[in-house]
Parts: sequence; structure tokens; C-alpha cells
Amino acid sequence: MASGELASPALSDALVILGAAGLVIPVFTRFRITPVIGFILIGILVGPYGLGQMVFERPWLEHITISDPDSLDLFAEFGIILLLFAIGLELSFKRLWQLRRLVFGLGAAELLIGGLCLAVVLSMMGQYWIGALALGFALAFSSTAIVLPISGSTSPVGRAALSMLLFEDIMIVPIVFVLGAMAPNAASEGWEGLLTTLWQGALVIAVMMIAGRFALPRLFAQAARTKSPELFLAASLLVVIGSSLATAAVGLSPIVGALIAGLLIAETEYHGEVESIMEPFKGLALGIFLITVGMSIDLATIWEHIGSITTAVVGVVVFKALLTGVLLRLMGARRSTAAETGILMASPSETTLIVLAAASSALLIQPGTAQFWQIVTAIGLTITPLLARLGRVVARRVEPVPELPEEDEGERRVIIIGAGRVGRLIAQMLDEHGKPYVALDSNADLIEGAKRKGYRAVFGDAARGDALHRLGIEDALAVVLTMDEPILAQRLVAKLRADYPDLLIVARARDINHAAELYRAGASHAVPETLEATLQLSEAVLVDIGVAMGPVIASIHEKRDEFRELIEKEGALDYKPKLRSSTADG
Repeated sequence: MASGELASPALSDALVILGAAGLVIPVFTRFRITPVIGFILIGILVGPYGLGQMVFERPWLEHITISDPDSLDLFAEFGIILLLFAIGLELSFKRLWQLRRLVFGLGAAELLIGGLCLAVVLSMMGQYWIGALALGFALAFSSTAIVLPISGSTSPVGRAALSMLLFEDIMIVPIVFVLGAMAPNAASEGWEGLLTTLWQGALVIAVMMIAGRFALPRLFAQAARTKSPELFLAASLLVVIGSSLATAAVGLSPIVGALIAGLLIAETEYHGEVESIMEPFKGLALGIFLITVGMSIDLATIWEHIGSITTAVVGVVVFKALLTGVLLRLMGARRSTAAETGILMASPSETTLIVLAAASSALLIQPGTAQFWQIVTAIGLTITPLLARLGRVVARRVEPVPELPEEDEGERRVIIIGAGRVGRLIAQMLDEHGKPYVALDSNADLIEGAKRKGYRAVFGDAARGDALHRLGIEDALAVVLTMDEPILAQRLVAKLRADYPDLLIVARARDINHAAELYRAGASHAVPETLEATLQLSEAVLVDIGVAMGPVIASIHEKRDEFRELIEKEGALDYKPKLRSSTADG
């Protein structure tokens, strides 16, 4: 009996959380509202400042409220760890290297300038300068947990947001260490501890990257051979938790380890399976984090200080939106991208709460001040989805992107993913033969240029299912992938094939090996552009230097057949793929 009584609070909390997930996700999805708001509202309702404060008067409420809010902190942290792990799976080291200018340029400018400016304002309002510095940098952080699920990581807005958030995640530990070293009772050990953490962290990361490249493919290969989803899940959790603990053990943030683990797995062929098997856990853990945010909101306190809290929220949001937008414009971003990203990144972050706690424990700010800004942060997190919608509206106003005409929406057509050089050429050919099409691209510059030249193109991110759904992919004649991003193309082909087994998928391949990967992912046809260009160059050279046309064409056909057999073998096909039309090969 005693054991049952001990277990009941945990079981009751689990019931509330699972019930909240089962209620929030379908209801808010039905009305096309992000579940983020729903989870936060549930947290307010079932938390200690909601129905939880009435438990003593009505004991039965204990079964529908969270009895121990602090016990959820571990799960909330795990949700953020899984989110960063998922972000790593969507990236690659090559793509991360391509983002280095944004990460260490835009990201550094946004955090450092924003933190210093906010510190100056708070200092002018009477806050002691060290406390003002702590508060300024705390409020300069933006929410990784809420922003990235909204923005994604492939669109211009998503890339800018990801770059700034990555730099912020890197800077968490140095900022917390510096705050500790600036405490009134701190000694020199604070700075020495920072240096120790940096060199030990660099060593751990180097070991993880070297060992991971050799160990992870073998680990997941063994799991795949067993054909056991449970073992695959266990291996995935082992990697993400082990990596997080490794970085946490030397003083770095555990989310750094999770991100690196995701990046390493993204380089393997098992990333798709890992991503799909971890998705439910990430969503549930993230929901728990949002519930904890809601539980920290005391509506009575907000009502008592409504004026000052509203002023603080509006001031922080407006300042950060303007600063981020201006920095993006200075770095060459479009007006629409700068406006949408600035507003999306304007609210404080879950990391703000960590920095506030560190500053409070170091006696840099008073407990009352920390509580005030915690409420401001919680409200900022709550309104982030609303800011995202506002950002999209403002982006369309400052730089309108023409929408698809209404009369085209019900028409079966070819969907071209990518409105660049290759996509436009395919559109021309389809137009010439009277076949309807629409081009989709997440680059607003390409969309505007394509529309100006008369192409039927719309703005959207193909990596997010709602964009293709709006274009009627269920009834599409075909989907043509023209982007020059091999990893993204491979993942998109695999997702499309899983969701639409009978869909005709034609993909642009970079070379023979990439074509084989696309066929393995489920492409109907994969066309390696470098191969055909090379064969045509060879044909032109041979004919021009005097070789007879007949033998040249025969040798070109033989070479193409060799590559067909190679792709057939590498792509595990039971047929020879087409590298050109049947008439050309006939």
C-alpha cells in the first residue's frame, strides 16, 4: 500500500501530461493553431498558480494537476536536448561550415550588441551595472526550443534563425562562467574554471568527432541487421544521452553534445531512421518543457504589475526585432527575410531563465528582480508563435510575394521543387508541351525573379509538409527535385516516397554516386547532370578532331550503359535506370 501511495503522484503527473498531449495536439491542429500555445495554457491551468493552488480546498484536483512541478525539469531539459539532436540530424558538417559566416558574424553581432545595448538601458533605469550586464545578456537570448520548430532550418528565415541560435547555444557556458566570476564573493577560480572547461570541452568534442565517425556507422549497422526497432531506439538514445553527458561532465552545455551527436549521425545512411524513431519522444519532451513554462506564469502577479510587465515585454520584443532586422539587412538579407526573422527572434528564451538563475545565485541581481524578468520571459515564450505569424504578415507587407492564382489551385500539375536555372528550364519545357506546373522555392529572390519572367512560382519550404500539401501533392502528376543540395534532396525523396508510394519522383543528381543514393531513397528517376555534360563534351571533342560520327555515338552509348549498370548495382535496382530518353538510347 505504501509503495502505491508513493507512486501515485508520479503516475498522476504522467496522466496529466499524456492527457494534455492527447488533448492539445489534435484540438489545436484542427484549428491550425500551433500546439506550443496549447501546452503553455495547459501549464498555466494545471500548475501551482492555476488549479494547483486549490488542491487543499478540493483534494480531487490533485489528480488533474501537477503535484511536483520541479520533477518535470529533467524531462524539460531532455526535450531541449532531443530538439538540438534533431537539428543536428537535419544538418551536416558541410552545411554547418557554409553557415559559419552567419553563425560567427550575424550570431555574434546579435548576441553581443543586443546584450550590451539592453545592459546600458537597464543601467540607465537604475540597475547596478554588473546586474544590468547579466540581465542584458540573459534577455538577448532567443528560444531554440520554440523558434526552430516554427522556422525550420532550410528557408532563408530558418537559416538566419539557426545561425543566431547556434551561436547563442555555444555562448551559454562562457556567459554563465563569467557571471560566476563577477560575483561579489567570487575568487580567481571562476576564470580558471572557464579556461579549464574550454580546453577540456575542446578535447572532448575532438574525441567525439573522431570516434563518432568510426563507431556510429558500425553501431547502427549492427542495430539495423537485427531489424529490431527497439534496439535501434536504444542505440539512438544511447548516443544522444552519452554525448550530452560527455559535454556536461566537463562543464559544457549538454545540448552541445546532443548537437554534435546529431551532426555525426547525419553523415551516416541511418539518419532518416533515427530521425523518424526519435520524433515522438522529441515532441512529447518538448511539450513537457512548454508545460513547465506555463506553470511558472502567475496570472495574479501579472495582473498586479500589468503595466510594468507589459512595458518590459513590449520593450524587449521591439528592441530585439529592430536590432535583428537591421543586422540582417546590413548583411544583405531581403527586407521580408529581415522583418520576419527579426520579429520571430524577438522574445526571450528558455536560456534566459538559466542565466537569470545563475545571476541570482551569484548575487548580481535581487531575487525580486529575477522573478520579474522570469515572468517577462515566460510571457515572451508564450507569445512567440503569435510573433511568428505577425512576422509573416509584416514580411508580406514590406515585400509582397505574389500568390498562386485561385483558379490554378485545383489543377493537377507537376510540382518543381527549386526555381533556379534547372527548375526554370524544366518549366519552359512543360509550358511548351502544355503541361501545367508550379515551381516551389524557399528563396524569395528566386521566386520574385521567376514571377517577373512569367513563371508560375510560389514561395514555400518543401522540407515542411504543409507547403507541398497546399499545392495538392496528393494529386500531382509528378514532383521534380532540382535543388543542388544532395543531402536535402535525398531526405526529401525518402519522405515523399514514404508518404506517397505511387508518386512519380524525378530528381536531379550531382553524380553517379548521388544518383544511386536517390534511387535507394525511392526516386523514380535520378539524372546525374555531370555525367551527361561529360558525355556531350566528349562527343563534341571526338567529332571535332576528326573521329567518325558513327563510332563516337556507339562509344557514347556503351559508356552510358556502363554507368547504367553501375547505378543499377549501387542503387540496388532490379532494372537499368534511364539516363536519357528511350528515343535517344534507341
